[in-house]
Amino acid sequence: MTERVIFFFEVHQPRRLKKLFDFSPANMPERLEDMFDDAANDGILDRVVRKAYMPASRALYESLSRLKGYRVTMSFSGLLLEAVRRRHPDLLRLWQDMVSKGMVEPSAQTYYHSLAWLIDRSEFREQVRMQAELIEELFGVKPSVAENTEFIYNNDIGCELYDMGFKTVMTEGFGDILGWRSPNYVYSNPLCPVKLLLRNYMLSDDIGFRFSNRSWVGFPLTADKYSQWVRDTPGDLVVVALDYETFGEHHWPETGIHEFLRWLPIELSKRGVRMISASDAASELEVKDYVDVPPWRTISWADERDLSAWTGNPMQAEALRELRRMYYFARALGGEVLSYWRLMSISDHFYYMATKMGPTGEVHSYFSHLGSAYQAYATYSMALHSLAIKIRDGLHTDPCAALRVMLPDELCFRLPQGRQLCSIKELREVVGNIRELEESIGRWLSDVFGLSINDVVRLENHCRS
Repeated sequence: MTERVIFFFEVHQPRRLKKLFDFSPANMPERLEDMFDDAANDGILDRVVRKAYMPASRALYESLSRLKGYRVTMSFSGLLLEAVRRRHPDLLRLWQDMVSKGMVEPSAQTYYHSLAWLIDRSEFREQVRMQAELIEELFGVKPSVAENTEFIYNNDIGCELYDMGFKTVMTEGFGDILGWRSPNYVYSNPLCPVKLLLRNYMLSDDIGFRFSNRSWVGFPLTADKYSQWVRDTPGDLVVVALDYETFGEHHWPETGIHEFLRWLPIELSKRGVRMISASDAASELEVKDYVDVPPWRTISWADERDLSAWTGNPMQAEALRELRRMYYFARALGGEVLSYWRLMSISDHFYYMATKMGPTGEVHSYFSHLGSAYQAYATYSMALHSLAIKIRDGLHTDPCAALRVMLPDELCFRLPQGRQLCSIKELREVVGNIRELEESIGRWLSDVFGLSINDVVRLENHCRS
C-alpha cells in the first residue's frame, strides 16, 4: 500500500493558427502576426479559465488550506502564463498565492510547449531556460523539477535536463520500458544520476479519460473511492499526471469533477496518503532501479506512448523537416523571426495533423480547430511558407546573418576524408585547396543559402568592413 501521491497538472494553451486553407491568395495575411487566430485563442482561454482553471484552483486552494504539507506540482507553459498575465491577472494572483503558501510547486518545461528537442538541443535548452526564468519572475521560486513537452523522454533528454541543474524529471511509466516492474517507485537514468518519477497511467486515465464515462465499470468515480484505490496500490508512491483542463473542460462542471477535486485531498488524508510535490518525493525516497530509454525508443504520455502523435505520418514528418531546416536561419536572424519560428514549434500544430483512427483519432479531432489532419497540414504549410519569406527578407535586410548560420548535419556539404562544411565561415579554408569541388560547392551554396561563391566573397568583404 502506498502512503504518497503526486498530483501533476499540465497547464498549457497553444497559440492557434487561423484556418489558412480558407484564404484565397488575394487575402492571405501578409504579416506573420496575422497568421494566428488570437481572437479565437483569447476566447478559448477565457472559456477554459471560467470552466476549468479558476474553479479547479479555488477547489484545490480550499482543500489544501485545511491540510498541512499537502501540495501539488504544476507545469505551466510560458505561452499560457503570458496569456493569463495579460487577460486573467486574478487567476495568476491565485496561483502566486498558492505557490507562496507551499500548495503548488511549479515545474520547468519548454516555454512554447514545443518539439524543440526534435529540432536542436541548444534550442531545447534555451526554451527550458526561458520558461524557468519566467517561473522565477512570476512566482519567486526556481524550479528544481522538469519535464519535456507531453512527457517526451529518453536517456539523452534526462541527462540534458540534469546538466541544466534539474535533479528530477517527470515522464511516463510505460509498461514496455518497465517490463515486469511497477511505475510506483523512484527510478534513475543509466547514463546520469537524474531521478525519474513515472506516471501511473491507469490511475491517471481513470480521472483523465474515464471520470464521466457512464459505461465504465468504475462509474461514478468519487473522491473516497479513488482515494482508496490509491491507498491500495503497491509501491512507494503514485504519480497521477493530467492536463489541468480535465477539471471543467474535458469533464464539464456538471459531472461533479470540481467537487471530486475539492474532496480528494481530504479523503486521501483520511486514509493516510500524503499529497506531496515532485521534489518532496525525490528527497524522501531512494532510487529503486534505473530505467533505460534509448533515443530510438523515445516515450511520451500521448497515444501509443511514443512520438507518433506528432511524427507518425508523412505530413508530420515533412512539416518537422521543413521547420528544422528553417531553424538555423531563424536563429542567425534572431529577434522577431526567431520568435515566430518558436511559435511554429508548438507541439499542438503537429498534433492536429495526426491521421489516427478509433478512440485515439477521436481525441486528436477533439482538440483540433482545423477540421481534418489534411487541412491542418495545409494551414501549417502556408504558415511555414510565410515564415520562409520572412527569413528570406531578413537575410536581404541583414545579409551578414548568413555568416552566422550553422547548419545541421543533413544540410552540410560532404568533403573527402569525412570532413564537411556546415557554414559559410568554414568555406574559405577549404575552397582554395580543393578546386575540383568548387562547382559542387557552388551548387550547395545556391541550394541552401541562395548565394554563389562570388556572392560569398562580396558578403565577407562587406561584413568585415
